[in-house]
Amino acid sequence: MKIAKEFRWEMGHRLLCHLGKCKNLHGHSYRMQVEISSDTLTNGMVVDYYDLKKHVEPFVEELDHSFMINKNDEILLNKIEELKTKHKVVDFETTAENICLYFIDKIKPNLPTHIKTLRVTIFETSTSYATEEIQLD
Repeated sequence: MKIAKEFRWEMGHRLLCHLGKCKNLHGHSYRMQVEISSDTLTNGMVVDYYDLKKHVEPFVEELDHSFMINKNDEILLNKIEELKTKHKVVDFETTAENICLYFIDKIKPNLPTHIKTLRVTIFETSTSYATEEIQLD
């Protein structure tokens, strides 16, 4: 059995590695789908949606209305810190693929032991997304 919950946030970023428009400062209305599966149900549920939200929401809130910055983007990092604005420094290019892996690493540790798979899908735009699924056995 699988269940999924969706989360949304607004966040800015830029890609140091990009040769096109994404090298510029810009933002997205991100959407994330978190899907988990289990062979067993407790009280008829894989996990209570409330509990899943309680576990994931703090990571989303940390990014909402912030700027995600690659630690190697020293010029931008200095300016953002000078402005004293909300930001999150990471050690990767801030692509949808890497943000997907970032959330898997955040969500995975505290899932109940009966959860078999975790899938995270990050929608960067309404037509573009990255997804990753891992086994938790």
